[in-house]
Amino acid sequence: METKQIKIETFPLGPLQTNAYLVSLPEGNRGFVIDPGMDPQPLLKRIEHMEIEAIVLTHAHFDHIGGVDAVRRLKGCPVYLHDAEAEWLTNPKRNGSTMWPELGGAITTDPAEYALDDGQELKLLGIVFQVLHTPGHSPGSVSLVYGNHLFGGDVLFRLSVGRTDLPGGDQQELLDSIHDKLFKLPDETIVYPGHGSRTTIGYEREHNPYV
Repeated sequence: METKQIKIETFPLGPLQTNAYLVSLPEGNRGFVIDPGMDPQPLLKRIEHMEIEAIVLTHAHFDHIGGVDAVRRLKGCPVYLHDAEAEWLTNPKRNGSTMWPELGGAITTDPAEYALDDGQELKLLGIVFQVLHTPGHSPGSVSLVYGNHLFGGDVLFRLSVGRTDLPGGDQQELLDSIHDKLFKLPDETIVYPGHGSRTTIGYEREHNPYV
């Protein structure tokens, strides 16, 4: 199967430097956004003259959804999220934004238009992304795979893993997600995490002290 080249731009946003990703085709002016976080002005400026097909959320913690409203208003695009966190977009207690008021206060947005599920084939930009349900950091965490690219949210980081001490977190579930799903991917798969620098599955399988 032919794999089209995609362009991936990273925007560390907000007080927690949450990585938002703009995925586009090199030859076109179409893209979609993954996890538009708080203070999204750099991302909004970049997509101002682009056609944005969708917002895909790896999960609905406040630092990953703070820019959803702004992107939605600017581009009129739908939101995709796993059903396990469907209520988190409208409930600031569930998405955690009321736990740290010093970071900006309550965050809410309208419900997602579409649900994501394990094994789903999500077609965006005319190509198919595979959805993996990878809970543990949160119950509705998903990872998105295309070719040798993995957008994993807060599941796996360079030499670290996602925290599991927030509501709905489960350490064993997180480790199972990593071992049973992410580590089944080829070593050369590039991991684009929710925070920090990118890494590869092979590097983390060999060097990550938490797994």
